[in-house]
Amino acid sequence: MTNLPPPAEELRFLDAELRQLDVRRATLLRRRAWLVHTLQATAARQPALGPGTAPVGPPAGTGAAARRPEATAPGVQNVLLVLGGVLLTIAAIAFTLVSWGHLGIAGRALVLGALTVGALGAPVALLRRGLRSTAEAVAALGTALTVLDAYALHEVAFPGTDGAGYTATASAVLAALWAVYGVHLGLRHPLPLAVATAHLPLLLGAIAVGAGPYTLTAVSLATASGGAAVALRAALLPVRIVAVTGALGTGAAGVLSAGWLGWSASGPGPAARAAALLLVAAALALVAGRFVPRPEISVGAAFAAGLCVVAGAGGVLRVTVPGEWTVPGCLACAIALLAAERTRLHHPLRQGLVRASAAVQGFAVLWTLPLVAGCVLGPAVRGAGAWSGTPRDFRDAVFAGLPRPPYAGTAPLVLAVVAAVLVVVGHRTARRPAVTVAAPVLGWAAALVLPVVLQLPYAAGLVAHAVVVAAALFFAVRFGRADKRPSPPSLTALLLALVTSVGLALVSLASEPATIAVLGTLTVLFAAAGLRPGPAPFAAPAALCHATALACAIGASAGRPPHHTALLVLVVPAVAALIASRTGGSRTGGSRTGGSRTGGSRATVPVEVAGAAAGLLALALAAPEPPMLALVLSLCGAVAAATALRPERRAAGWAAAALFLLATWVRLAAWDVAAPEAYTLPVTGPALIVGLLRRRRDAAVSSWTAYGSGLAVTLVPSLLAAWDDQHWLRPLALGVAALAVTLAGARHRLQAPLVLGPGVLALVALHELTPYLAQVVGALPRWAPPAVAGLVLLILGATYEQRLRDARRLREALGRLG
Repeated sequence: MTNLPPPAEELRFLDAELRQLDVRRATLLRRRAWLVHTLQATAARQPALGPGTAPVGPPAGTGAAARRPEATAPGVQNVLLVLGGVLLTIAAIAFTLVSWGHLGIAGRALVLGALTVGALGAPVALLRRGLRSTAEAVAALGTALTVLDAYALHEVAFPGTDGAGYTATASAVLAALWAVYGVHLGLRHPLPLAVATAHLPLLLGAIAVGAGPYTLTAVSLATASGGAAVALRAALLPVRIVAVTGALGTGAAGVLSAGWLGWSASGPGPAARAAALLLVAAALALVAGRFVPRPEISVGAAFAAGLCVVAGAGGVLRVTVPGEWTVPGCLACAIALLAAERTRLHHPLRQGLVRASAAVQGFAVLWTLPLVAGCVLGPAVRGAGAWSGTPRDFRDAVFAGLPRPPYAGTAPLVLAVVAAVLVVVGHRTARRPAVTVAAPVLGWAAALVLPVVLQLPYAAGLVAHAVVVAAALFFAVRFGRADKRPSPPSLTALLLALVTSVGLALVSLASEPATIAVLGTLTVLFAAAGLRPGPAPFAAPAALCHATALACAIGASAGRPPHHTALLVLVVPAVAALIASRTGGSRTGGSRTGGSRTGGSRATVPVEVAGAAAGLLALALAAPEPPMLALVLSLCGAVAAATALRPERRAAGWAAAALFLLATWVRLAAWDVAAPEAYTLPVTGPALIVGLLRRRRDAAVSSWTAYGSGLAVTLVPSLLAAWDDQHWLRPLALGVAALAVTLAGARHRLQAPLVLGPGVLALVALHELTPYLAQVVGALPRWAPPAVAGLVLLILGATYEQRLRDARRLREALGRLG
């Protein structure tokens, strides 16, 4: 009996055997890969074989890959066949055109007939043998010969026939012949050629009979309809491609011709005929789009159909209604296309008609753009002639110095209608947010241009634009979001209100009473809107800007000079600081009034910026008069100091100090004070006091930080002034002050006083001893200064050499240690 090992021992034995097999298999695979690589390298280095030489290579079954050919057999075959067919065709053309006259009638007929029959009949035998590619090449030669036969027939049998008429007949016969030939034999190329040629007979026939432009346009559309029908029914891709290309080409030519005829017609009759052609083109496009399997093509066809309908109606309207009503009429047709949404048309067709309606509405809005741009930008030109006199009407006030757009009387109607359409269809579109922004903009544009179009009186136009501003602000306040941040429609309304208010203010400059009334009204309107948290960041600064302009206008109306008007302008920064103190505060702390606190904090920075701008304007107005400038600087400093009382605006205290200091300096300059100490001592005293208080609070603060700037502000300018002073009082006073600073620094062991004080004292002493030093230098011989300079240079050179020698010795010692 066989002695079997235990299962665990047998399992261990089997695992060991399997590992040995894996190792052996890996070794054999590596050996095989090396052999294959060696054989391939040998085959690559082997020279070309001569005739009768047996190929030497790897044996069969070794897996060595043969060299891959660069061209496939079918590719070589096609190249040869195409090249042969082209050469034969060229030869036939050369024979027909050049050598035709060397043969008689019988010879000519025999040669061309034999060539054509042979070329058209050979593919039958070739197809029976399975040589389809060769049959296609020979059949292509035959089709080319049929064209030459038609040309030869015209030259011999019908030399006096009209070229266009003969070509139309020949193309029709050839198209039919090629179609029958291709279908009978099942060849590929004759059918696309037949379809392409079939687009010519009708057009050439119409040209042959002398048809007019309307007939030619109708023939083009008929040809396009035939091509579309073939494209929809054909099964072969090449036939569909040729049919679609021909249908698009002839259809586009027909549509463009009909459009040109309609918009250049001189009467209702020609315009109506052109419109009928465009309607036929639209019907053809809709029918083709209905049966096209791809939805995007159906949408494009319906889009083109909608444009054709509107273009036809526009051509009729152009010659039947006044010029300014042509665009509104086209707009009405475009809006009528929206009724397709309520019909049972195919969905892509409805979508294309709606897009065509939207495109026409967009073009109508673009037509009104010159008038809207003139109403917005025109007041900027009028602003150059402030208080020049009340214009005749509001249009003259807006378009002073600008050309007026023609046919603009219906622009408000176009804008209002498009806005109404957007409002009606906005809830059914996927782009509702964009619609909610576009509709108010169009409504605003309509209201903006209406007073200009109606040529309202100047005062009535101002009132109308003020109403537009009020309506925009009301919309912004009414339709703001609940989170107190302006929604896109609300923000759009705010921007429109700002733009309108700027234009209104500029237009009002033509009359003094109108300027004051308009600026006051705008200030009140924006101030009222700024009470709400949402529009506050935009409305409150706008109210301050208009208030600033109002203050300037009141000052000019009262006949006061600009520096007196600056005091009135300063009311605006004071009000801005008051508003900011009520709306500002910590943004991380609790809110006192819920959401209004957040909205107010967002308006704080814009309000402060507007107030600062008004303050700068007041300074500019007061700059020519130094006493008034000093007063304005003081008042601005007071406003800044009041702002610095708020915890989050402590940094404004620096601005307040600078303004107070500038006010003092301007006042001193106005008093013709030339002593620099009068300007610097007011800075040094407070600076030293602040530094003393800071060092008492924090002993780690250095003396340079605490006292350096305060001491330098007075000592340095006084030293510069003393250097050119010919009297003894300022140097004596400056020396005493520098000595006192030095003693104070020594007493308290402070670095800054010990550096600044002795430095200034030494320079003052040098200044006082300069005359005596000059006398001593003048008493010395002239060779003494160069000799002293040379001696100093020698000493420095010797010292430098000694240092280099010591460094060299140290390097050598370190090298010996290594």
